[in-house]
Amino acid sequence: MEGLIFDTTFLIDFQRERKRGRAGAHAFLEQNRACLAYLPMVAYGEFAEGFSSLSDRRFLSVVGAFELCPVTTKVAEVYSRICFDLRAKGGLIGNNDLWIAATAVEINLPLVTRNLDHFSRVDGLALKAY
Repeated sequence: MEGLIFDTTFLIDFQRERKRGRAGAHAFLEQNRACLAYLPMVAYGEFAEGFSSLSDRRFLSVVGAFELCPVTTKVAEVYSRICFDLRAKGGLIGNNDLWIAATAVEINLPLVTRNLDHFSRVDGLALKAY
């Protein structure tokens, strides 16, 4: 079974769409419901920042659909390589996004994002737009 890994922006869009009606993020999940859904631990933390409690049902209803991907030694090694490469090119991206990209590269899954210009700077990172 194919897998996908999701960035924080996807989670935020998904949560906002629940209030306003279905749109891009919901449609993407519906079209890819056969795929396993993974979430980098850094994206989990960024998304959690928007809630007063990690037991908030709105938070749990979103993140509960994902398998969490921890930051491992291998992810840290990929992170360091990505940072080195982007710094050499003069095009670093945000620190948390570097960790999210490193997680996706390490587990070899496409990253689902609407920040294509941003993440496309990372060599070896497959992207899927929603």
